[in-house]
Amino acid sequence: MLFFNLSAFYFFYFAATGIYVIFLPKVLNDIGYSYFDIGIVLAIAPLMRFAVPFLFLKHIKLDNKIFIVALITSIVGVSCFYLTLEHFFLFLLNNAILAAALSLILPYLEVIAISNLGKEGYGKSRLFGSIGFMAIAIVLAKVLTSSFIAIHFYLVVIVLTAIFSIVLLKYEVKNEIETPDNQKFSFFKYFPFWLALFFMQFSFGGFYNFFTIYETDHGMSLEMTSYLWAFGVICEILMLYFQAPILKKNLENLIKICLAITAFRWYLLYLYPNSLEIAFFTQSLHAFSFGLFHTASIMYLYSLYENKKLAQQFMYGFAYGLGGFLGALVAGKTYGENLFLYSAIFAMLAFIAMYFIKKDN
Repeated sequence: MLFFNLSAFYFFYFAATGIYVIFLPKVLNDIGYSYFDIGIVLAIAPLMRFAVPFLFLKHIKLDNKIFIVALITSIVGVSCFYLTLEHFFLFLLNNAILAAALSLILPYLEVIAISNLGKEGYGKSRLFGSIGFMAIAIVLAKVLTSSFIAIHFYLVVIVLTAIFSIVLLKYEVKNEIETPDNQKFSFFKYFPFWLALFFMQFSFGGFYNFFTIYETDHGMSLEMTSYLWAFGVICEILMLYFQAPILKKNLENLIKICLAITAFRWYLLYLYPNSLEIAFFTQSLHAFSFGLFHTASIMYLYSLYENKKLAQQFMYGFAYGLGGFLGALVAGKTYGENLFLYSAIFAMLAFIAMYFIKKDN
């Protein structure tokens, strides 16, 4: 029963993420937001992912009560979309509060998942997150008559996420969350690797925030663009399922290969913005850009640091948080025909950074 509830939570949580990433930019674009305004709004989520652990978790204990407050806040936050969407500054504030709440939910339940299921069971349940992301892209592509309808679906899946989150609390292991204040953590010793992680997520700013708008601006329907998103996730799932033998290879080289493939992926989108065949091919490369890269990076990070939890928290904050935030801002400012050319350059900077990692003797 635990596995089912966790799988359902991941399914709906990442289905909500799919709606936010795929359809919200289109909603804002249709309402009349400028590309830079969209970039600012969508940059808030990764910024909160970066800031919340530092601003809040040192002063507020992440316990059962705070978790429930985060769940209620997420539902209220999405409900307020209907009132704030057409008012930029109100929606910016609304989105920041929602992002802060959502940034607390996943880490809290990850502890429950890993503690009760172990690595293997956790991996299998986490796979349903990718399935949820893919499913929502396919379903909404079929039923949407207006991009705004996606907001209704967003509220529904957030409510379902909250329901399964509450159910999972009965499996909570009553342990204090570790807060290693005095443990040594050398960031600058492996700074080139952190730089590679940062620029990789920076390069995704154009994709995560503007891929839907970019493709529809070049003549593709919203339905077909949704299928492109879903296809990328299918390739990601296949890689996650079959990558174990690949990960036995040199991790550093695997990361370099993934970075080079990602730069090539963005460059193809820049060269052939109107080609459906090329778009599908570039989406197949998501298996490397995210699936293999993410796992290889975490395993490599674990080989570098003894304090693995702190290293992973830093990765999510610095790379996915700060890198995603700045990537979204720059993508919004530079949106146009050269969007994915810039993305390719940032991915190449990440590739180059990997060659400056100093090996321990």
